[in-house]
Amino acid sequence: MARAVFRFTRDLRLGDHAGLAAAAGIGEVVPVLVVDRALENRLRASPRRAHAYCSAVASLDRSLRERGSALIVRRGPAGAALKQLARAAGASGVVWSASFDAAGIEADRRLQSELEEAGLRALAVHDAPAIAPEESTAARPSAGDGYRAFVPYHDVWKRLEPVSYEIPLLLAFAKTQFESERLPQAGDFGDVAPAPPMGEALASERLERFISGAGLQYALTVNVPADDRTSHLGADLSLGTIAARTVVRTARSRMDDPFLLAEERGSLKHFLRSLAMRDFFLQLGWYNPQTRERPLQEKMQSFAFARKHPALDAWRAGRTGYPLVDAGMRQLRDTGWMHPHVRAIAAAFLCFDLGVDWRTGMAEWDRLLVENEPALAVGNWQWIAGVGADMAAYPRIYNPIKQLRRFDPAGAYVKRWIPELAHLPAAAIVAGSSPASAQIELPLFAADAYPQPVVDHDVAARAFLARYQAFVAGR
Repeated sequence: MARAVFRFTRDLRLGDHAGLAAAAGIGEVVPVLVVDRALENRLRASPRRAHAYCSAVASLDRSLRERGSALIVRRGPAGAALKQLARAAGASGVVWSASFDAAGIEADRRLQSELEEAGLRALAVHDAPAIAPEESTAARPSAGDGYRAFVPYHDVWKRLEPVSYEIPLLLAFAKTQFESERLPQAGDFGDVAPAPPMGEALASERLERFISGAGLQYALTVNVPADDRTSHLGADLSLGTIAARTVVRTARSRMDDPFLLAEERGSLKHFLRSLAMRDFFLQLGWYNPQTRERPLQEKMQSFAFARKHPALDAWRAGRTGYPLVDAGMRQLRDTGWMHPHVRAIAAAFLCFDLGVDWRTGMAEWDRLLVENEPALAVGNWQWIAGVGADMAAYPRIYNPIKQLRRFDPAGAYVKRWIPELAHLPAAAIVAGSSPASAQIELPLFAADAYPQPVVDHDVAARAFLARYQAFVAGR
């Protein structure tokens, strides 16, 4: 009986799995998780991510055991572990899901060479996006370049249908038991911090609830942090407990319901656009791995962002004096997640109000986020900083005071995450968000008094914009 080893990485499920389908095409699948140095570093970077990842691994192992198999765990260099297991299992090939960030792409290439030198077939499969990069770029004259602008990419993406990779799972996995080390535990990777339980069944439940409920109002509420009706599938997609293909097909199928209102269908269309943006950034990382260290736009590679600022620690701690920025940073610190619209505001504040390099912010969020997709982090941070894809005529500078008034006018989101402000009326919170206004009314000498703004947004934004315009004019 022919066999293939399948290495799970950030694809911790059995359903709609491109990599498993490719491995099953070779023969019986021997499932393995290799905890190598790269994975260990990713999990040590964020205690909540480690907790979520280990929860998803345990769920995957249970699913395999229900099918008469089990997840084999190895620790150490991936190449050596996979070669040893392939020899023991009599496997002719090793399959895994491809990475989309620079370090992962390089590691995949090294692993492929090492396995092929050992006489094994080695195959890295695109599983993370709904539409694989080569599918979206197939019609381009220079397909190897990928897309650098979202609008033309989206035009193509909308016309493509995600492939389904369901396989007969009861027949796919090798029943022979191989020696395994114990499953990884969150404590193996340093500090322990709580995170929601993760797994394929839970991800499917989240998707169904969203598509049948909150997703139908997504376009109306996506920017309102107090009325959080976002999908909360980011961690599931990054850990691979659900396939992006499944999410896209489910949303498109729901749109075909003839009883939907126009507004509900429009909301699902808006949600699909966000999934297209995710695929766009993944293909951007695939074709431009150099963006991990430098801007996509060559003209912006010498633009000087600061690495330090006197208020950088205040931004990290959620004490900038701008309530919407601070509420988002505190939500991130306390939960490992931040509302998507507030992320844009908090990131823009760092890059433009403080003038701090986007890589500094990306590193801080990598430490706190449960999500684990470096290529998406690079694409999103460069987009916000104005050095990546789809650069507008001017940087997208958010006014945190106007954003608060527009999207959290009652102060519900701010009050939830900033207890120092919970007793105040919303009008006082907004009025206290400017250095020119009176200080927010708090008890004198209170140890937890909410701070005055660390910078004047109007002054800082104008200064940054003037510096940006002078730089561009001098190119």
